[in-house]
Amino acid sequence: MVEDSQRNFRSVYYEKVGFRGVEEKKSLEILLKDDRLDIEKLCTFSQRFPLPSMYRILVWKVLLGILPPHHESHALVMTCRAGQYEDILRALQVIHIIQDSTPKVTIHLYMHLLEAGKRSHSLAGPLDAEDEVFLAIAKAMEEMVDNDVDCYWLSRSFVSLLNTKYRDSLPQLPKMLEYYLSLEDNRLLSHLKMCSVLSSLPYDLWFSRCFAGCLPASSLQRIWDKVVSGSCKILVFLAVEILLTFKMKIMALNNAEAVREFLENIPEDNTDAIVSKAVVLWHKHCGTPVHSV
Repeated sequence: MVEDSQRNFRSVYYEKVGFRGVEEKKSLEILLKDDRLDIEKLCTFSQRFPLPSMYRILVWKVLLGILPPHHESHALVMTCRAGQYEDILRALQVIHIIQDSTPKVTIHLYMHLLEAGKRSHSLAGPLDAEDEVFLAIAKAMEEMVDNDVDCYWLSRSFVSLLNTKYRDSLPQLPKMLEYYLSLEDNRLLSHLKMCSVLSSLPYDLWFSRCFAGCLPASSLQRIWDKVVSGSCKILVFLAVEILLTFKMKIMALNNAEAVREFLENIPEDNTDAIVSKAVVLWHKHCGTPVHSV
């Protein structure tokens, strides 16, 4: 366990100084050279180590099913994905749902709704909770990728993952947060309960939206590596670490609304460190994954 924690810190250090984890990067490159990519091994790698930026989007596309495991099909499949994107975009233009001034993430939401057959008669109607989640994910994804086609398909597939694989797990995360916080700092947990703050924590932002809009993209993508590869539980440990990091500030606030407002707008200057500690905390309580958790 100590070796795993030290290796994780070393990987983060390499990443921060620009070298990345040399051993880890070479291991990933070997995996990516296979004619047929091994999904299970890619998941295990993503759970154990931060993905190098140069390979992150490729790995995400494969794990989310946007690209098939077979290398030789990637170019053709992405050409088809781009064609689908243009077809849906053109349909929205023909029915005058979008204009030149429509924000890109809103266009992607309408594309998603049209493709899914939802609200087909009122695409531009009032947004519901699921729409707000999609917009939050898409806004964060827009900062992580460099083209509209990738942004749409990654946003759509990420939201689909939340609504299928994690549909039953996400509602359980607040209780898990309470449990692990009791192990890490029971005094803080008692304070949150005493001030009726626990039930008012920004669970929608943290869990339904996977911290989209809470952390800068550079920090968030390291958490999403774990979500994409099979673990929504990492979200719990990120929430725990945020509470631990800002303990003194939180305990000075006795008003539930004030605590929630602060947690929805945490300072961005040390989010990389918070994410690193959250990953270590996750490994501490769950062990080093050998498969998806």
